[in-house]
Amino acid sequence: MARTAPTAPITTSPVAPAIALRPATAADIDTIADIWQRGWLDAHLGRVPTALLDYRRPEDFQALVPARLATTTVAERSSADGDAAILGFVTWHDDEIEQLYVDAPARGTGVAGALFAQGEAAISARFPRAWLAVVAGNARARRFYERSGWSDAGPYDYAARTTGETTVPVPVHRYEKSLR
Repeated sequence: MARTAPTAPITTSPVAPAIALRPATAADIDTIADIWQRGWLDAHLGRVPTALLDYRRPEDFQALVPARLATTTVAERSSADGDAAILGFVTWHDDEIEQLYVDAPARGTGVAGALFAQGEAAISARFPRAWLAVVAGNARARRFYERSGWSDAGPYDYAARTTGETTVPVPVHRYEKSLR
């Protein structure tokens, strides 16, 4: 199925009112890739097969972002001088919350909840249930998902994409949530 973008920009988040949510654009690629790579290392280093690290360099994340723009929402906070800083992003693919990352200084501020709610809303427009994969050792993320009403459906091996057709099996837990 084709990826679809949110139907309209979102101006503020009901979860974190100081945060604006909007569809990602090509101008956001560098920032999204940077947040993704730093967040990925924080959440996965020491918890995934070392073979995957060869495919998680900054340039790899740069290459992964463009194909996901149509189904990516960013959270940003504007400063008094009018500049906006992207604090995190959510990406979905069909019924999967594929990526959810918040820049470390913005964690605990409601950004993740706002982005997560947006991902759920986008998926619920087409699917009654959503799922995501989380590395078993990522206790912080697992607690967040459980507080957000998601249930651990058990362990399995996720085929993490590398380059081309190559994948690396990563032990994860599948989390699920009914959206209707």
